[in-house]
Amino acid sequence: MTLSVQSPVSGRPVSLDQVPDPVFAQAMVGPGFAVEPDREAADVLSPITGTIVTLHPHAFVVAGADGGAVLVHLGIDTVKRKGEGFTAHVEKGDAVEAGQRVVTWNPAEVEAAGYAPICPVVALEADPSALSPTAPWGGHVDAGEPLFTWDR
Repeated sequence: MTLSVQSPVSGRPVSLDQVPDPVFAQAMVGPGFAVEPDREAADVLSPITGTIVTLHPHAFVVAGADGGAVLVHLGIDTVKRKGEGFTAHVEKGDAVEAGQRVVTWNPAEVEAAGYAPICPVVALEADPSALSPTAPWGGHVDAGEPLFTWDR
């Protein structure tokens, strides 16, 4: 089975090693990709269909029916903002569809506050060789468009 993981935000797809945080850049959380988001207020969409199993203002995890889970992290060190600038539209335990609005935020505000707004999108407990990028690297991806596939 191949799981299509959608981009949660609009922006420029980049490799995970470009994230300015070693925990993500060295794939300690898991393999994946990242999106350098457009600098405007926007909805953050669920990358897969599943259940919200973890929800913080700045990050969430969606687990699919087959157990595959995807982490979306909105910016680096944004936990220090203590929720300021993030509005959640779902609750932990909610079922969501791929492309459904989960959080609203403004990457320009995050950047103005001194944080990198880049968004790691991580396939938890995945084999790195099981992931294949599908987004136009170096180009632009809209929220809800395919970012990568995950062979499961």
